[in-house]
Amino acid sequence: QVDLVESGGGLVQPGGSLRLSCTASGDILDNYDIGWFRQAPGKEREGVSCISSSSGKTYYADSVKGRFTISRDNAANTVYLQMNNLKPEDSAIYYCAGDRSPDWIFVAIMRGGSGLDSWGKGTLVTVSS
Repeated sequence: QVDLVESGGGLVQPGGSLRLSCTASGDILDNYDIGWFRQAPGKEREGVSCISSSSGKTYYADSVKGRFTISRDNAANTVYLQMNNLKPEDSAIYYCAGDRSPDWIFVAIMRGGSGLDSWGKGTLVTVSS
């Protein structure tokens, strides 16, 4: 089972940018499809974006489409989430999660990550002036 660690969160003003990283250890990241999820206080966890390990296929939630970009660097064992034009409603703890089953992540992303085994501990993103 892969260990995932998120980094890159912080405090940013509305309209600003952050790049989150999800770095794997214990296994090769290109064995895993990876998704980003977020959970704000008092809200359920929601899927933000995901990327296939093999085809590079991606998915974005409507709320982030056109502002966030997911990418992966398998040589660096890292998946990135570039977040631009951030809004206060993007504030949340962001988690990455992975799965070895091909394309299962594209189902799990719609279910808030239910059924995924490998999770990081999260990184906090706060968008505020």
